[in-house]
Amino acid sequence: MAGPRRAAVLGSPVAHSLSPVLHAAAYEALGLHGWTYERRECTADDLPGLVGGLDAAWVGLSVTMPGKRAALAYATSASTRARRLGVANTLVRTDAGWSADCTDVDGIAGALRGAGIADPVGSQDVVVLGAGATASAAVGALDALGTGDVQLVVRDPARAAETTAVVDAYGMRGLVRTFDGLDEVDLSSTTALVNTTPAGAVDAVTADRLVDGLPAHAVVLDAIYHPWPTPLAAAAERRGLAVATGLDMLLHQAFGQVEQFTGCSAPRREMHAALVRATGFDVRPP
Repeated sequence: MAGPRRAAVLGSPVAHSLSPVLHAAAYEALGLHGWTYERRECTADDLPGLVGGLDAAWVGLSVTMPGKRAALAYATSASTRARRLGVANTLVRTDAGWSADCTDVDGIAGALRGAGIADPVGSQDVVVLGAGATASAAVGALDALGTGDVQLVVRDPARAAETTAVVDAYGMRGLVRTFDGLDEVDLSSTTALVNTTPAGAVDAVTADRLVDGLPAHAVVLDAIYHPWPTPLAAAAERRGLAVATGLDMLLHQAFGQVEQFTGCSAPRREMHAALVRATGFDVRPP
């Protein structure tokens, strides 16, 4: 694609986002001179007006919280998985408007694979903490990994309707528990525990209760990457469990975005190296 092109990550708050690190590294490695990628503060209510006002130089948008459902609603077309999940973290300009996708599915699946989860998972349980947009994406990732059973642990079951609908759409067997009822959550056959709740939602006491119930082969993925380590990650590491981070997820979801924005294969090694330099974390290589 000739000429300068623009892309951005939309969210609120968005100042902490590391997506510019990944995309800038990709554009440089691909020789896409004049391509830029920035952060834009944007709420769900702001999204239609902001996206609608972008000129033809804009080729793609990464969408983080709280705009993932608004991004799907705004799009003129969408991938099958975005429609099924009800959320989108990717908007790509097309001749007909904006097309939506959810590369968070690839991010979660890639992070779990990198941590050593069995693929396919088979009949073992997976536990997902939370019921927001990332939890819905986690269900899509778990389907890609062959999961048949999902337990959702939430604060308020009434707010889990959208995620349980996704579980049903994928034909999985789902069970909803509350954090107040953790004693009822059977973790003994759990192959993965995926935390999609905000920072601080899982305290040290809750983290210990969850991790103590997991078998030795379980993988823990915490979608948070700042601050790190989270209480859940720290508890898992004390037990010697494999831990995947929000940075692993961020890296793997960015590959698909770069490819959709540019039409080129993502330079995975260069993107990984840039993320390691920016954070100082030993992020697993792709």
